[in-house]
Amino acid sequence: MTPQGSRDETARVEFHHFFQQHHRELARLAYLLLGDPDAADDLAADALVAAWRRWDQVRDADHPLAYVRRIVVNMCNSRLRDLIRERGRLSALGSVSFDRGTEGPDVPAVLDVRDALRRLPARKRACLVLRYAFDLSEQETARVLGVSVGTVKSQTSKAAAELERLLRRGSGSAANVLSGYRAGVMRAQDRPGRGA
Repeated sequence: MTPQGSRDETARVEFHHFFQQHHRELARLAYLLLGDPDAADDLAADALVAAWRRWDQVRDADHPLAYVRRIVVNMCNSRLRDLIRERGRLSALGSVSFDRGTEGPDVPAVLDVRDALRRLPARKRACLVLRYAFDLSEQETARVLGVSVGTVKSQTSKAAAELERLLRRGSGSAANVLSGYRAGVMRAQDRPGRGA
């Protein structure tokens, strides 16, 4: 095997390990930002394809997972902008319903939290999701989003307050879900790569 072939094989093995270890977490991040499980899984796969294309940069980064999380966040933001534009075009055409219905065995309070999360601006939602659903530190969240720690602190605080305000208008049980969410009790899925 040539030295280049050996390097290529090493990169493939490293990436395969990275994929196995982080795909589920990245899909969960996309789901919490988008609210659509199918789109989230596709987006996580697309983000990992993008990571593979620049794997040398990713693996040489100080924090490869933060690098790929940032790809996911950027792709989610782009997808949301596309959806907003598309909905604007469709609503201009007439009465188009965007009711997604409910999926699976979700309780109404969880659906209220999801709806309220979707109403938050993208950066606030990303700060809240990364801090509370993924238990990232303020520094890790800042690194993923490419912003200062101060921005993470203020955006997370504002997002939590706005989310609570939105939930208080809805059902009282949704506020209890938020309390569990903020305490780290509620999880969309079990955490990959966290001691399991």
